[in-house]
Amino acid sequence: MPLFVFPASQLLWVRVAALLFTCVAFSVVAHGGHVSGGMADWCIFCWAFSFACTLVVLLVEQFGLQPRVPVSWSNFPITVACYAALLCLSASIIFPVFFLKGQWMTSDARDHRITSTVFSCLAAVAYMGEVSLSKARPGEVAGYMATAPGLLKVCQTFVACVIFILVSEPVTYNGHAALKWCMAVYCICFILSMAVVVLCVGECTGCLPIPFSKFLSAYGLLAVIMYLTATIIWPVFQFDKHYQRRGRESPNVIATAVLTAVNFLLYLADLAYTARLVFVSI
Repeated sequence: MPLFVFPASQLLWVRVAALLFTCVAFSVVAHGGHVSGGMADWCIFCWAFSFACTLVVLLVEQFGLQPRVPVSWSNFPITVACYAALLCLSASIIFPVFFLKGQWMTSDARDHRITSTVFSCLAAVAYMGEVSLSKARPGEVAGYMATAPGLLKVCQTFVACVIFILVSEPVTYNGHAALKWCMAVYCICFILSMAVVVLCVGECTGCLPIPFSKFLSAYGLLAVIMYLTATIIWPVFQFDKHYQRRGRESPNVIATAVLTAVNFLLYLADLAYTARLVFVSI
């Protein structure tokens, strides 16, 4: 009797491909890429974290340990895949910008860095394929994280993390109280979105004092209103000459304004999908 089953399925092979691609990406750059610094550490973390989580998912599923894992298995794998797709995508953009473009290096180091970049892109595509295969289809019963609102929550938290990085080095939100409000919006919405992800993955949605669907609707509306104010306030107080300080129009400030608008659209789409799930299905 075999110790574990190894069924041939598209989802399995996509996960195996993602596992191999991320393994090659961080192994090659660690072996001969000769990179250092915060951005290098971030890219290696993206690949190593994605590799480790995918390995856990594969081992649990192949050994049939889902009932013994203290998480919702209808939510955990697709949540991991979505975060891994975003992490590998960010590494695929950051790594060549910081470690290939305009840098002098030996041909051996360049080959290693190019190889890592290529496999990082392949890993991002593989994880996107896994998300596409795992997400809920119309009429299908699935975990919340496999639905469009669940996947949007992952994107919202990821974009918020990027915003935190951009506004922290250098600090760009201390110039005016309105900018501190924007920072409060980013923090509050991030905490609540991450709380939804944790509650769904940990199967703790029943612990809320109100029905989960009502919580999602109320929070979605609140987040849209808060992000709308931040989308307006941030560029006004950063780019208007009346409020602007010298040197404030940095790339980080511009990127923060763009990502604030992106997250506003994500929350707006989330609210629309949530309203459809809650009210149309009733």
